Amino acid sequence: MSTAHAPALTKVARSARRMSANTVLLLMVPIFLAPVIWTVVQSFLPGSGALRIPPVWVTAHPTIANYSSVFNLIPFLTFLFNSVKITLIVTFGSLVTSALAAYAFARLRFPGRNALFLMFLAALMVPNVVTAAPTYVLMHSLHLATSQTAVWLPGLINVFGIFLLRQFFRGIPRDLEDAARVDGLTTLGVLRRIILPLSKPALAALAILIGTTTWNDYFWPSIYLTNRSQMTLTVGLVSLQGEYKEGSPLVMFAAVSMTVLPLLILFLFTQRAITQSLAMTSFR
Repeated sequence: MSTAHAPALTKVARSARRMSANTVLLLMVPIFLAPVIWTVVQSFLPGSGALRIPPVWVTAHPTIANYSSVFNLIPFLTFLFNSVKITLIVTFGSLVTSALAAYAFARLRFPGRNALFLMFLAALMVPNVVTAAPTYVLMHSLHLATSQTAVWLPGLINVFGIFLLRQFFRGIPRDLEDAARVDGLTTLGVLRRIILPLSKPALAALAILIGTTTWNDYFWPSIYLTNRSQMTLTVGLVSLQGEYKEGSPLVMFAAVSMTVLPLLILFLFTQRAITQSLAMTSFR
């Protein structure tokens, strides 16, 4: 076979592999979307259609009564406000602390830098249940154990965020920083005017990851938030289980749909930024 045909055959092979991978992914889409679609459909069913076997995927008589019941049984808007508030505080606070720590680990020279960074990485392997007791004792000693501050304050330090941004910062040429320092910029000035603008993809991806994790978090809010006026959606939806009438679990499906769908929509519009950022940082 002529070597002239080798590049063409290689290109055909790559196209075939890509097509096969896309086909497999398309076949997997219904598997992952089925629970979400089923939950949304259930939320629009009348009470008599609850949890039918086989499942009901299409209804000829949709109703919004289940959604009305959610607002009548629990202060859903209060829970929503609390979730948005805590999510925004943790997200923006984590971005600030992660960027500062990541820049220090990536660029600054100080004794014990590598050892300290390894300790940070080791913290990623410690589950939340291990740190729950000492964290609660700390919050109790600060008289914060029954407030929302106890939920978002520990979340301001995000070890994964520090690691992600450190990897990204290390890939930025040092020549840009040197030129900025010649122009008179301080260390914080270099970070704010040079490093952060060049790191927008990583910052956006990290913000999305932290935001979705905080929004879905149940563990920490369930420990500290006992007052209904302070509960987040994840804790509030659990309290809804004791409120709806027996035989009407569709109310819970309606509440879950209103909680989950915003995140799914956000992910659909930002998935490319997440994958590109993680791919870029993995090779740095």
